[in-house]
Amino acid sequence: MLSVYSAQLPSASLPPMDSHQLSLESTLQEIQLYDIQLESDYLTKEAARIFEENPILPGIIVMEEGHFLGMISRRRFLECMSRPYGLEIFFKRPLKVLYSFAHTNPLIIPGNTLIVTAARYALQREVELLYDPIVVQLTPQNYQLLNVHDLLVAQAQIHELTTQLLQKQTQSKIMQTEKLASLGRMLAGVAHEILNPINFIFGNLEHLSSYSQDILEVLSAYDIEFPESSAKIIELKESVDLNFIVQDLPKVIDSMTVGTAQLMQIIRSFRTFSHMDENALQEVNIHECIDSTLLILNNRLKFGIKVSKNYSFLPPIQGYSGQLSQVFMNLLSNAIDAVMEKADVQGAASVSSEQEPTTWQPEIKITTEVRSPETESTSANPSRWVVVRIADNGTGIPPELQQRIFETFFTTKPVGKGTGLGLAISNQIVTEKHQGRLNLHSQVGVGTEFEILLPLAELN
Repeated sequence: MLSVYSAQLPSASLPPMDSHQLSLESTLQEIQLYDIQLESDYLTKEAARIFEENPILPGIIVMEEGHFLGMISRRRFLECMSRPYGLEIFFKRPLKVLYSFAHTNPLIIPGNTLIVTAARYALQREVELLYDPIVVQLTPQNYQLLNVHDLLVAQAQIHELTTQLLQKQTQSKIMQTEKLASLGRMLAGVAHEILNPINFIFGNLEHLSSYSQDILEVLSAYDIEFPESSAKIIELKESVDLNFIVQDLPKVIDSMTVGTAQLMQIIRSFRTFSHMDENALQEVNIHECIDSTLLILNNRLKFGIKVSKNYSFLPPIQGYSGQLSQVFMNLLSNAIDAVMEKADVQGAASVSSEQEPTTWQPEIKITTEVRSPETESTSANPSRWVVVRIADNGTGIPPELQQRIFETFFTTKPVGKGTGLGLAISNQIVTEKHQGRLNLHSQVGVGTEFEILLPLAELN
């Protein structure tokens, strides 16, 4: 019994594919496919009629008792029919006779394959098969044909989209970099201008403390030498509460000294952080960079976040202090975001379930050490590494996102809250600027740890 072929043939006047419908993640299912199937016992002349009526048809899928047998391309079909006595041999015989003579091993690709991946597979074929149609398997029993021309057109459109996207991303990155550089220069200038009056105040506090102590000693001497004061002086002492002033004035000056010293430290931290355009290698104290960054982030660490520091002795490294400070800023900011997000989720869950809040404590752990490699020292594997681990007990990162976490413009944060540049820039600073490594270890619901490895050997 002869089987009727499927007649879902595309029109010869099909409109071109709209490039806006394609993306970097587009698959073969989004391209025009040809659903032409003939049973192997069907006469070859019917295949010839189908090819004649549909000049853009790239080939025919051959089935045997409802199962996929193979494919005959238009090229191979015409070659066989144009041979001497080809019409007499094949035209009135079953298609399986022609198939046994003309078939080639087709390229079979699943329908969910990316277009760019399928194009690579197609171009890797032998030269004589380069323009044969591709068999696309949509389901276990559903096979359709893809014209290589359509595939290459789709790939070209995706390439154009990729180029446009890269241009936009590059422009955005240039703007962001320039913005950061301008902000750094402005921050350095403001810190310098603020530091001058603060130095003036801090320098004079010592004299103010000495002068006030002298005045208090003079007042004490007056009380000893002239114990009998007039009524007006006694009234004045009581109105200003002189005894309290004598006790509190040194404390006020000491508090001002401590506060001014802390303000100077914050300003110096800003100046260190703003040195983003430094070109000369210098000795960098890693602990000072971390502490300066924590000082800048102090306002975000006041919401019950515990910061644990486990510092080991670290020798100075050759590097760029401002850029390393930016790395620590990005990683610590991400850690703060992670623990705050988990705190919000747990708080909302407690409210909705009317349960008592959990005893979970948001925490960020910073650990430093010097590590020696287990293998022999080489230029790619220095004799010693400075290791900085920044770990949080926040939400964690899903495994499917961990592979993309250092990609430029990739972010898991909501729109408007993340640029997707922080971790990408941090990875670039560590790996390219300092020939180090930036590793990620994360588990959903447990937390995330970033491990920074910086070589102690001098950089070139």
